[in-house]
Amino acid sequence: MRLLLSFLLISFLFVGCWPSSVSFMDKGSMPEEWETFTVTTLENNAPNTPLSYAANLSEAVKDGIQNNTRLLLNSNSDEAEVVIEGVISSYSISPIALLDGDDASQNRLSVSVQFDIFINEPEEDQMQLTSTRFFDYDSNEDVGTVESIYLEEVSAQIVQDVVNKLLSNW
Repeated sequence: MRLLLSFLLISFLFVGCWPSSVSFMDKGSMPEEWETFTVTTLENNAPNTPLSYAANLSEAVKDGIQNNTRLLLNSNSDEAEVVIEGVISSYSISPIALLDGDDASQNRLSVSVQFDIFINEPEEDQMQLTSTRFFDYDSNEDVGTVESIYLEEVSAQIVQDVVNKLLSNW
């Protein structure tokens, strides 16, 4: 009898602690009214930025939001609850670790993007986010051959900033 009661008590405790749903997608603190989003192609106001970078970063932001939130992509900005616009405001490659003379042992690729996030529901609101990210690399490397790889690293960091902003609403 004791064994049966112990078993029932332990079973009851496990069932009471069992999660009601398990998901790898963070529902976050986003309002329930948010179902869809749209991202306009980012403007490129930074000199020396590769021509395709604005479109590539826009697509990366779309993919990052779809893969890390419950929001669905909507191509019509009038119908989406969240509309994201942005401007690439800075793009630079500069030396960071100087050696004797004018030589540098490391360079830094730095990108800054200003986002405006317009909220249409539950009430109209606007959030702003400025994300400045960088990637350090050896100055002996030819930037022309590896720039796209470094930009992917920087883009991933910028996308994470946007997702964090949407999920935390800070």
